[in-house]
Amino acid sequence: MLIPYETLLQLPKETLVNLIREYLLGQVEDGSFASLDEQELSQAIVQCQQALKQGKLKLEYSEDDESFAIRSVDQIAQQQD
Repeated sequence: MLIPYETLLQLPKETLVNLIREYLLGQVEDGSFASLDEQELSQAIVQCQQALKQGKLKLEYSEDDESFAIRSVDQIAQQQD
């Protein structure tokens, strides 16, 4: 289930930042980023928030394992095919 951006705005700011931080750290682990220092992480969080606002990224809730994950719209489209 995809969570609308407007609903994300109702979350405590810290919760949204933690979800984004988890997503970004996953990107570091899979090699999408070489590393992230604190300044780069702050910038990446802002960019990720913009991508969520623009609809390039979506927050997805998995009912199967009761977890949340940020995914690109391309990843979501591939899952649906």
